[in-house]
Amino acid sequence: MGLAIQPADRAHAQTPVQADSALIEHGAYVAVLGDCMACHTVSGNTSYSGGLPLATPIGTIYSTNITPDRQTGIGSYSYEDFEQAVRHGIRKDGKTLYPAMPYPDFRHINDEDMHALYAFFMSGVKPVHHQDRAPAISWPLSMRWPLAWWRWMFVPSGEAPSAAVAHDALADRGAYLVEGAGHCGTCHTPRGFALEQKAFSPQDGSAYLAGSRIDHYTVSNLRGGDIVGLGSWNEDDIVRFLQSGRNQHAAVFGGMADVVYQSTQHMSEADLRAIAHFLKTLPPPADNRKFAYDPAVKQALFKGDVTKRGALDYLNNCAACHRSSGMGYEDTFPALAGNPVVNDPDPASLLHIVLTGATIPGTHVEPTHYTMPSFGDRLSDQEVADILTFIRSGWGNHASSIDAEQVGKFRKLIAPTNEKKTL
Repeated sequence: MGLAIQPADRAHAQTPVQADSALIEHGAYVAVLGDCMACHTVSGNTSYSGGLPLATPIGTIYSTNITPDRQTGIGSYSYEDFEQAVRHGIRKDGKTLYPAMPYPDFRHINDEDMHALYAFFMSGVKPVHHQDRAPAISWPLSMRWPLAWWRWMFVPSGEAPSAAVAHDALADRGAYLVEGAGHCGTCHTPRGFALEQKAFSPQDGSAYLAGSRIDHYTVSNLRGGDIVGLGSWNEDDIVRFLQSGRNQHAAVFGGMADVVYQSTQHMSEADLRAIAHFLKTLPPPADNRKFAYDPAVKQALFKGDVTKRGALDYLNNCAACHRSSGMGYEDTFPALAGNPVVNDPDPASLLHIVLTGATIPGTHVEPTHYTMPSFGDRLSDQEVADILTFIRSGWGNHASSIDAEQVGKFRKLIAPTNEKKTL
């Protein structure tokens, strides 16, 4: 019973796996926590067989085959090889993985979960013979040896136990999930000049989970700010969002829609509660402002007053779902009043959603999916700018205005449509 690990020549031998069904099931759940499926599976192909294009600032790389095929996958990996790759970003041949693999966060995964994860991939996943695809990166950036220096400079060495929250076991579990397998910081923490993650836990400072920008979307601030952050959300709101992709405040979009669909909706209620509890321990910024609803726009629209720029376009294109009150419909169409995405200084997500549309995925607890259509072909740059400025300044929102030039530049930025994930 359990996983047998024996000393082995890492270059030639494979650690024997003697895994019972309970261990494999545990490992499958850890894979769900880590959302391994998202990056290592191409839609329509066998799970974990790799090949998904990942657009990076230096070129496109392709995810690897992590099925237990011995020729093209990880079937020849010993546990020690597997642990080095997942926690430290070092392949079996000694070369460094591209940091699209979130090994800086996976350092937090404990031994019990790591052994179970290995058992799952070796005994619970179907081997698939699928050759990895070479990265599409031009020389000299294609050289891997500088990645070892990057890892040495920007990734703390050794395993990283999650920081304890004093006398709060639930928050400790949440920290372990968020900082480790969940690797939330990979997307939700800003990056530095060398694309390094600026923080890996709350102890690293206020940058941790303070929001970022990926794939031309703003990635939400998960700290305690009321205007931009989760300050107005309670723990139940967070749990509901992770289970269903929606709540009374917001609806999921972009890459987070995949995370909800493939990962968080499958997590246990206890783990989701732990994540929510931990996130609510993160403090707000020093200048935290509170949102206060202003009914002036609602009253004007109700009276038919559309003299404010963007008001008529809003009524014609948006009000049917988001209402003249800006409050939307709970669990269906998100409120715009007080919405952290609406109030974010970076309007990228709003521009992206209006121009290309978005879909809330159907989940176990909310099987109906709702789609906002694309308005990119229907509205001019000026009309989009007017609507978003109207939204960002109405109902108590106080975000900056948007002009037609911004919209035009963003439209060109996202014009080449593809299936790539961007990290």
